[in-house]
Amino acid sequence: MEARLQKILAQWGIASRREAEEMIRHSRVRINGELAYLGQKVDPQKDAIAIDGKPVSEKHRPALIYLLLHKPSGVVSTCSDPYQRPTVLDLLPQELREGSGIHPVGRLDADSTGALILTNDGELTFGLTHPRHSISKTYRVLVKGHPPEAVLQMWCRGVMLEGRKTRTAKVHLIERCAEQSCLEIVLQEGRNRQIRRIAQQLGYPVIKLHRTAIGSIQLQTPKEPFLSEGKYRSLKDHEIHFLQEQITQPNY
Repeated sequence: MEARLQKILAQWGIASRREAEEMIRHSRVRINGELAYLGQKVDPQKDAIAIDGKPVSEKHRPALIYLLLHKPSGVVSTCSDPYQRPTVLDLLPQELREGSGIHPVGRLDADSTGALILTNDGELTFGLTHPRHSISKTYRVLVKGHPPEAVLQMWCRGVMLEGRKTRTAKVHLIERCAEQSCLEIVLQEGRNRQIRRIAQQLGYPVIKLHRTAIGSIQLQTPKEPFLSEGKYRSLKDHEIHFLQEQITQPNY
């Protein structure tokens, strides 16, 4: 049965859909010896697919990997970086990096720290990063100054960014100290640098941003030892099931 090329590569765990699209754009993929193009449909039972001159097929699909990483500051949430900055894949052992198709699900700013999921399940990545997706993400944010309750409520109700209002959020004051405030923020969307841009716009710029949880998946739980910066662990079966449920919800 025919399907879009990037979808097939994602299903085989070779790359996420976005990464597959980049491979196609950079002329790395051929179908039956001819350069592939974006949107091309192929029949994996009939068509020969090659990446960088090497044939690939469903039998090349690596075992599925699901990891939770505690991303440190200064590390970018990509598989490679044109500026030679360290990437999240550099934190993994070689046997996990090479040939597995593992990649980050979504991103954290280079200056931000905290929970990041890595997988080679391209279909899961596509579902979790789709604009309709609404998995919650929890952040502990240190901002400059002392935002009053009225400002926090404004943030909760939604703020205009580039002509479009953000979704409602949960914003709670944790503590105030000196000239800073610590907030807990729960979002169900992830526009580029959203928290930093809103905080700046409201007059309370971010000093430090740390993601503590993705849905029910937390960096630290009563049953799990604290996951220190730069370290990772495999997701538990119930955590994988939780993520898979998110992309099959009726409202997805």
